[in-house]
This record gives sequence, structure tokens and C-alpha cells, in this order.
Amino acid sequence: MNVEEELNKDPKNSRRQFLKKGLIAGAGVAAGGGLIAAFVDATATETGEKVKVLTTDGEIMEVDRGLLKLPRVSTEESHKGIPGRKFVMVIDLGKCKNARKCVEACQKGHHLPKSQEFLKVYLLQDSEKTSPYWFPKPCFHCDNPLCVSVCPVGATYKRTDGIVLIDNERCIGCKFCMTGCPYSTRVFAWKHYPEFDEDKEPYSPEASSPGKEGTVSKCDFCPDLIRVGKIPYCASACPMGVIYFGDVDEDTVTNGTETFQFSKLISDRAGYRYLETLGTRPCVYYLPPVERQFEVERGFADMDQEIIDRYKDTPYSKKNKP
Repeated sequence: MNVEEELNKDPKNSRRQFLKKGLIAGAGVAAGGGLIAAFVDATATETGEKVKVLTTDGEIMEVDRGLLKLPRVSTEESHKGIPGRKFVMVIDLGKCKNARKCVEACQKGHHLPKSQEFLKVYLLQDSEKTSPYWFPKPCFHCDNPLCVSVCPVGATYKRTDGIVLIDNERCIGCKFCMTGCPYSTRVFAWKHYPEFDEDKEPYSPEASSPGKEGTVSKCDFCPDLIRVGKIPYCASACPMGVIYFGDVDEDTVTNGTETFQFSKLISDRAGYRYLETLGTRPCVYYLPPVERQFEVERGFADMDQEIIDRYKDTPYSKKNKP
């Protein structure tokens, strides 16, 4: 039975198998209850917030977020990537209403201040006569990353699983990568974050942490989550299911609720890669904003004035003055 037939037969089971494979392949822990136990710290303090994790047989269970201990791989291991994987993200622009839950979850998961965003949501309008739409923009984890080619110390690197990471212990803060990135997805850490002073675990570029003072950081596709079979913070937090994440080689992507065959989804929905003519070959695909589920005005509802002001110079905002 091919992938499409399997998905049509039982989409829920296909999603379970997809996540289960990621969990087992990424974690590399012995079978049995030890897999979940390896990521639960019984001595930690409970927060009351529940998160879903997977057991070795693919079943979903709830664990208090405070007890969940994400794996901290060595710097050497983080440079290699997860064997046999090639990660990809798909963003459905027809579903996005700028709820910003993706941004908030990313900031919380990476311990970022509100002034820093690894994932930004833009308001685009292709021409005066076309409709505006919301455009989430993470790092594109390009297969031909210009940021890697310009880094003089090898702090930015491309892994075998497609993820582009930054080693903050090697980064010298020259900002060459920020200049080299044509998508402006990188941020510079101008100050120290004292809340991380108590983090005594050995450093790993996979750790969801803000960049050290004087270094560059960015969206990392949440590799620490991937290793335990979870999808990135942004994908799981979006209430509209805008962001899909998966494996090109398995030809499967999921937003945590729906699972699709990647190649068929891209083909049927005319998926494209942003500024593909640059030759960077991004690993993030977009589905065009057709048959949109929400009017763009809803994206301004309950939004802080500081966020609204970001869009004041866009053609749409000048015309409608939200």
C-alpha cells in the first residue's frame, strides 16, 4: 500500500506512525517505558500545564510541562543532525489570521523577550488590486544557505537533516550571516539574559535558548522537540493549523491534527518557495492565500498597539487605517 492510500485509509493512524517514527529515530533510547522515563524529571516542580508526549508504542499521554526534560545532546552530535531525516515545513496562507499564537509559543519555548521574535508575521499585498494576507516567516533552513557560506568561523552550519543551526560558542557576533541572509530571519542578542544563569547543563546548539550576549540566533525548527517526536512550538500552538511540519523522505507533514502526503499537498495546492529565484532552495513551502478563511481585518483584533504600529507603513494599513 502506498503512502497516499495509507493516509486516506486512516489519517489519524498515519499521523501517529509519523510521530512515532520521529520519536524513536530521534531519541535513540531503548524500547519499553524507559523512553518516556528518560525525558521526565520526577524531582522537578510541576507547573500545572499539561503537554502531550508519545510512548514507544505510539500512544499519546499527558505530562506536566515542568516534569518534561528535553534531551540535551552534545555540540558534536548537534552538528550531525538526526540520521535518515530531511525536515520540511509547509505554511498555509489561506488559514492564517494573525492570531500570533505561533509567535508567543516560540518566544516562550526559546525563552525570548517580547522584543525578539524568531518567527515574524508580515502583512503582504502583492499589488494594489489584490487582497492582502498574513505571511508568517520563520528561518527557511535553505539547502543552499548563504548565511553558512559567509560565516568566517563556522558558527552557522547545515546539518544532514536539513536544519541550519548556530553554535553560540563559536559565534563572534560579526553579523556577516545577518547580512548574507536575504530573508532577514536572524536576530542579534544585544543584552544578557540573567534568567539563564542557572542553566548548568552543558551547552548544545539544539537547546531552545536565546542567543548569548553579542551573538546571533534564529528559528531552529526546535530540534530538541523533534528528538522526542514533537513538532515545533509554532506548529503545535497555531489554533488554525496553519503550520505543517514533517519529513521529505517520508513524504509526510502534520500540523498535529491533520496529516498529509507532502508531495501531493504541494502539487494540489500549487505550493511554492519564497523568493525561489535566489537559488537558496528553502525547506519552507507556502500554500497560496486562496479561499481564505478569515478577513485580514481580524488580524488586528485584540492586538497591542505596538504590534499594530508595525503594519502602519504597509499599503493596506495606509488605506484602511486600522
